[in-house]
Amino acid sequence: MASFYKNAKLDLTTTGATTLYTAPTARTAIFKSLVVADDSGSTSTITVTLTDASTAVFVLYNVKATAANGTLELLDKPLVVQEGEIVKVTAANANRLHVIGSYIEIS
Repeated sequence: MASFYKNAKLDLTTTGATTLYTAPTARTAIFKSLVVADDSGSTSTITVTLTDASTAVFVLYNVKATAANGTLELLDKPLVVQEGEIVKVTAANANRLHVIGSYIEIS
């Protein structure tokens, strides 16, 4: 079994749902960290969802508030993302939030 340490990064420039990560074929990811940083000087909110292989959407964080110029760690426990599942993030305001997810991909 091989393990790959990776991260996924986004600058949320729109208010549409944006894919942060999709688990590839024959791989499982374990997210250890999901950090949101506000670089705008204004508060905002973020929504994080997990879409499973059958396209059902599960909300992990719904309209979670961020502080102006603040950083927020969303995970306090690991998040397992199985083959074909998708982690998406949605900002309430464009051009305010950066998201970084750190994970281990296992094959």
